[in-house]
Amino acid sequence: MELPTKYNPELTEDKWYKHWMEKKYFHSEPDEREPYTIVIPPPNVTGVLHMGHMLNNTLQDVLIRRARMQGKNACWVPGTDHASIATEAKVVNKLNSEGLSKETLGREKFLEHAWEWTHKHGGIILEQLKKLGASCDWERTAFTMSDSLYDSVIDVFIDLYEKGLVYRGVRMINWDPTAKTAVSDEEVVHKELQSKLYYLNYLVEGEDDYITIATTRPETILGDTAVCVHPNDERFLKFHGKKVIVPLVNRAVPIICDEYVDREFGTGALKITPSHDVHDYEIGLKHKLATIDIFNDDGTMSENAELYIGKDRFEVREEILVDLKRSGNLLKVEDYVNKVGFSERTDAVIEPKLSLQWFLKMSEFGEAALEVVEEGNIKFHPPMFKNIYRHWMQNLRDWNISRQLWWGQRIPVFYLPDGEYVVAKTKEEALEKAKVKLEKGDISLTDLKQDEDVFDTWFSSWLWPISVFDGIRNPDNEDINYYYPTNDLITGPDIIFFWVARMIMAGLEYRNKIPFKNVYFTGIVRDKIGRKMSKTLGNSPDPLDLINQYGADGVRVGMLLTAPAGNDLPFDPALCEQGRNFSNKIWNALRLVKGWEVDIDIEQSESNKTGINWFRAKLDETLSEINNHFEKYRISNALMLVYKLIWDDFCSWYLEIVKPAYQKPIDEATLNSTISFFEELMKVLHPFMPFITEEVWHMLSEKVDDDIIVANMPVAQEYDKVVIGEFVKAKDIIVGIRNVRKDKNIPQKERIELQVKKGELDSFSMFPVISKIGNLSDIVFVDEKSGSSLTFTVGAHEFYIPVDSSIDIEAEIRKLEEELSYTDGFLKSVMKKLSNSRFVDNAPAAVVDKERQKQSDAEARKSVIEKQLADLRK
Repeated sequence: MELPTKYNPELTEDKWYKHWMEKKYFHSEPDEREPYTIVIPPPNVTGVLHMGHMLNNTLQDVLIRRARMQGKNACWVPGTDHASIATEAKVVNKLNSEGLSKETLGREKFLEHAWEWTHKHGGIILEQLKKLGASCDWERTAFTMSDSLYDSVIDVFIDLYEKGLVYRGVRMINWDPTAKTAVSDEEVVHKELQSKLYYLNYLVEGEDDYITIATTRPETILGDTAVCVHPNDERFLKFHGKKVIVPLVNRAVPIICDEYVDREFGTGALKITPSHDVHDYEIGLKHKLATIDIFNDDGTMSENAELYIGKDRFEVREEILVDLKRSGNLLKVEDYVNKVGFSERTDAVIEPKLSLQWFLKMSEFGEAALEVVEEGNIKFHPPMFKNIYRHWMQNLRDWNISRQLWWGQRIPVFYLPDGEYVVAKTKEEALEKAKVKLEKGDISLTDLKQDEDVFDTWFSSWLWPISVFDGIRNPDNEDINYYYPTNDLITGPDIIFFWVARMIMAGLEYRNKIPFKNVYFTGIVRDKIGRKMSKTLGNSPDPLDLINQYGADGVRVGMLLTAPAGNDLPFDPALCEQGRNFSNKIWNALRLVKGWEVDIDIEQSESNKTGINWFRAKLDETLSEINNHFEKYRISNALMLVYKLIWDDFCSWYLEIVKPAYQKPIDEATLNSTISFFEELMKVLHPFMPFITEEVWHMLSEKVDDDIIVANMPVAQEYDKVVIGEFVKAKDIIVGIRNVRKDKNIPQKERIELQVKKGELDSFSMFPVISKIGNLSDIVFVDEKSGSSLTFTVGAHEFYIPVDSSIDIEAEIRKLEEELSYTDGFLKSVMKKLSNSRFVDNAPAAVVDKERQKQSDAEARKSVIEKQLADLRK
């Protein structure tokens, strides 16, 4: 069968993915093999593939395919996260567009709509991952709202509550007025804004004097319950023990003293609004101040505000300034730069708010979770992220685990009419507990009301490596005992505390084991001018469009070529084009090899034998280096080695050495070695480029029930370092021959003689290869250069090519002078480094030795060039 001139991924990708699925190669069950497990960072159930997903999941697939080929029982668990805030917001918007509202529908009907939305739009991203080639165990697909994972969350909450680690209390939290729920500190994005600082006069009660305060939020004065000054600030000593009148609402509030006040900021006097500022809340607790919550859940003014009731907080900011100016309380306004918190999910300005919430005591988990990273039981790649992790773990705050939403795992707390509550899995269990523990024998099911809130989404995600194997509900089942702890986690550093730290805590708490052994942190995918890729900026290409244009293999290579661990990826679609070109390079090599005719009667040439010996050594050397990169999680570096091995060493050199002359046959031994090398290369490349490697694997030779996805990954053997070094020299000699041909317009098809000055190269093993590629008629060893010869040097070795035409002496001298100048400059740079005692004393011995070898080679080369110049000038 004649192969197409170009590789067409459309003809192979769906074909092979379907084949792999039918063969159940992705599926894993516990057996006697060593397990290798990855759990996918679960994307939002209604999300779609973006470039960050592409990078993250390509890396996971590389690791899982490599492990599979190493004979391990590879299990990559896919799944999705229910994403409470994001999903509920989408459902609410859909209902609003239909003239419906969450509140009028009620909880049960709303959840029906949420499930309908999830079934309709959920899982799209997982189907998209299949186009990328992700070899997940789809039979194990998990969802954080599935029965088993839902129950696991409930069981954990009850367990933690019974251990005294969960409590309910009023605390200052971050309130998202758009989503109408609390969000954690980690879900708040602080942005620097050009704001205003408003100076307001507060009349001292019973006097004609004023205290001036400065605020960026004049609307919050309606919730003021004190003004605070530093006790040692002489400007305000006369006001100690007095009261001021809050403008507009005319409420008398005390002037209090506290060292918290920064005397240099603003006017040195602070308005205190305990319900709507974290620091004010702490001062309010200390001084037993009243709290006035002036905001409704949607960010409008509540009845407690007394004024502007029902109006939006930002609308009120404009109106209150007019009224303050009219009342004479607005002194002045200044420009001011400050940081404002925004909700990561809705981009609404966060409102600090006192709220009754459920919290998890984090101090109980922090020390052990930090210790396993500090001691290296869990390794971070790159290790610099240990510092960020350490900072988080040493500054833990209790985790607000409740959210004022309906989509999620509902908190299993049941309230009695008198306000008491019990924690139980079901209403029936709650009733029994109430009767026994609270001695409420006269109550019935109808008296119990379940908490309206659900858990923070991360409260289900932190159990992910355990719950996907049902390790919470059934802690001794076969799957959890076999697959846990998992091996590698691939994730972004932005969720190092959200998710990574909390999974470590949960693993230690519920399995007494770490959840994974290595964490590989990806960088952020940016455009070529350094901006983070986002839909808002319009600089993020559709991954599926890229796959359609360049093929999945091309996109995978394009993503990974510039994606070192922890570093941002400067993505350019041209990288995918490079990946596609690589596919075509491989395809052209296949077409070349498949086009050879074998003649069993031909003996193997010395050049072919030499070329095969060299490539065997080069392949084993590179396999060793690739393995070293994988051990250090330098996956991008490993790919680059494979890329160069195939493109440069195999295609550009090896195939040139062994390919027969035009329309001539090849010997059987060389063809067999070439196919064997080609197959090994496809195995090494398969984790990175699964589709083309499977296609080429089957094209190279007849195979029945033998797919590359489950073939054995080649293992590096002992190799001949001498032959590798000699081939480097041979390449330089070949380049020298080519340069002479180019300079003197000697066609490649014209055979020429190469003269070698006698010396160290008399027994050089690579001359058969040089003779073939250089198209030499003969290689002759000589004592001196003949008069009509052209000269080139490789290191300290001289080579001559006899020519019939007269030589342009002046041109040769100019060329040698340029070469001498370059060699002088190079030698000076090496000598400068070697004259630096700090370098010589502190650099590894091998590095210093290498520089000294460079010095020796350059000095020898300089000597040869000077002699050649002297000969030409005679």
